[in-house]
Amino acid sequence: MKLNPAPFAQIRSAAKTIELRLYDAKRRQIAVGDTICFTNTADADQTIAARVEALYLFPSFEELYRSLPLLRCGYTAETVAQASSADMERYYPPERQRRCGVVGIELSLL
Repeated sequence: MKLNPAPFAQIRSAAKTIELRLYDAKRRQIAVGDTICFTNTADADQTIAARVEALYLFPSFEELYRSLPLLRCGYTAETVAQASSADMERYYPPERQRRCGVVGIELSLL
């Protein structure tokens, strides 16, 4: 999976342990125990391998944001108060969320 530089750095440092994605056909193939290789979109030579520890399925990011610990989803103590499920709409419009659902992928670094 590709990651922008900021979330890539957060996963690499273990500050972010849950990656949020649309639960599309590609993500439906992921199972607990799988290994995911993340690639930095700014430098394809930078990769991270992580083990899937859990999958959290929701019908929308709105419900995911109410249920999962956002400090593990890429927000910081400084930004979590402003966290909004609308943040994910720039990547995944509400129509796609309704059609596919969404997933929080809990990771541990390898």
